[in-house]
Amino acid sequence: MKLWMPLIASAVVSLSVIPALASAQERMPDTTQRKQPLKVWGAQFEELEYRYSDSDEEIGVWDADFFYGTDNFKARWLSSGEYSFEEQAYEKLENQLVGQIPISTFFDAKAGVRFDTPEGPDRTYAVLGVAGLAPQWFEIDANLYVSKDGDTSADLDAEYELLLTNYWILTATFDATAAFSEDREIGVGKGLVSTETGLRLSYDLVDRAFSPYVGVVHERKYGDTADFARADGGSTEDWFVVVGARLSF
Repeated sequence: MKLWMPLIASAVVSLSVIPALASAQERMPDTTQRKQPLKVWGAQFEELEYRYSDSDEEIGVWDADFFYGTDNFKARWLSSGEYSFEEQAYEKLENQLVGQIPISTFFDAKAGVRFDTPEGPDRTYAVLGVAGLAPQWFEIDANLYVSKDGDTSADLDAEYELLLTNYWILTATFDATAAFSEDREIGVGKGLVSTETGLRLSYDLVDRAFSPYVGVVHERKYGDTADFARADGGSTEDWFVVVGARLSF
């Protein structure tokens, strides 16, 4: 039952119509002139790091965002993954193609499709989400996912930056994933699936374009997901020391 097809179609139509209406409202009093939205493009790696766990596991991790568009509509390719150096294989590989529009001064809505290559069969999901700046300067990214088989899940990413000086920045992150249905083939149980908490100290070398950092990360699985991991011989909780850099182009 391909529930994600009509969801993606309706989202794309909405994202294409709303910017057009917004653009029409931006006409100058002189109808021969029109305000042109500013085109933006770029790429950034929020995380590009090496992790070493308390169980001697070595992992390469990245979280990247490539974007192009205007203030009214932006296309984004979001890529994240984990690569095990010992097994020489991806533990996680996720790509999202989404369109994004502003819905308020501080928040944007986004919709698109997500492709996963986890441990097990590949998965495809429709994506609906919001991203922006919450009160107290917390950066929030929340998403709802619906697979072509009707499996639903959600995640929440929160980040807070504390400027110790003009160059030293302490960043706290919290990521949580929950599933509303079980997907045993990829080791996901119903309920709270996992959390990841991180603390990274970075030094801004080149005006936010290059900021190396060190830090610690804690990962934990819960409920049925933890039971599946134990049954497969995997761990349910890990601490990592991380070394990496933030990059912007």
